[in-house]
Amino acid sequence: MLSITPTVNRLRHLTLVSRFYATANLYAPPPARSARPKAGRPRTKGPKQPSPQQVVARTKRQRLRVRWYGGTLRHVEVVSQPAHWYKTGHGLVPVRWVFVHDCTGTHRDEYFFTTAPTLSPQQIIELYTGRWSLETTFQELRAYLGLETTCGWTQTTVLRAAPCLFGLFSVVALLYAHLPACHTHGTQVAWVGKQAVTFSDALAAVRRWVWREWIFVRCGHLEAFSQLPDSLQDTLLYALAPAA
Repeated sequence: MLSITPTVNRLRHLTLVSRFYATANLYAPPPARSARPKAGRPRTKGPKQPSPQQVVARTKRQRLRVRWYGGTLRHVEVVSQPAHWYKTGHGLVPVRWVFVHDCTGTHRDEYFFTTAPTLSPQQIIELYTGRWSLETTFQELRAYLGLETTCGWTQTTVLRAAPCLFGLFSVVALLYAHLPACHTHGTQVAWVGKQAVTFSDALAAVRRWVWREWIFVRCGHLEAFSQLPDSLQDTLLYALAPAA
C-alpha cells in the first residue's frame, strides 16, 4: 500500500477506505491539557495501543456474510476496532480497522481501514471489494489500450491522453454489446475456469467487425478479401485481431 497518511491529513473532508498495516502504530488520544498547563509542547498522542495483529490474536472473531469481489456473497470472519493511527510528522488520525478472514480460503487474510470510524465492518469490506470492477478496468486499460505508456511531456498532454483511453474503453464495450450475434458467438478465448467474456475478447471482436465492415469497405479491399475462402478469412481475422 502506498503512503496514505499524508493524504488522510490533507483530505479530511473525504472518507478513505484502503488496505491497512497489521503492525500499524496505534495510540490512545492525547490527555486533555490541565487548566494550568506545564511548559513545553502539548502531547500529540496518548499511550501506545496494541497493533491490529496483536488484537486479532486474542479476540474472538465475528462471522459475517458480505458482498465480495465480482458481486458474489461470501462468509468471512472479522475483528474490528476503532483506533487512532499515528505516523511521525502527520499527526493522529481516527480510523476504524477491520481484519478479514475468508472462510472459503480462496483469498488471503486482509486488513482494511477507513477514516470514518462510524462505518460498520460490513460496510468497510463491501466498500473495498466493490471497487474490484474499477481495478480490473485499470488493469485492462494498461494491458490492451496502452494506459501509462504514452510519452507526454506536459500536463495538458496527460490530461488529453488518459481520458481518451478511458473513453475508448467505453466505446469498445458499447460496440461489443451492440454487435450482431454472428460477430460475437464463439469468439472468446477459452481457458480453465473462465466463465464470462473478457475485455480482450470484446476488443478482438470489435476489431474484426471494424476491419470487415468498415476499413476494408472504405479502403477498397473488401472485394479482394472476399475472394479468399471463408475459412481463410476467418483464420486471418481471428489470428490477427488479438495481436493487433
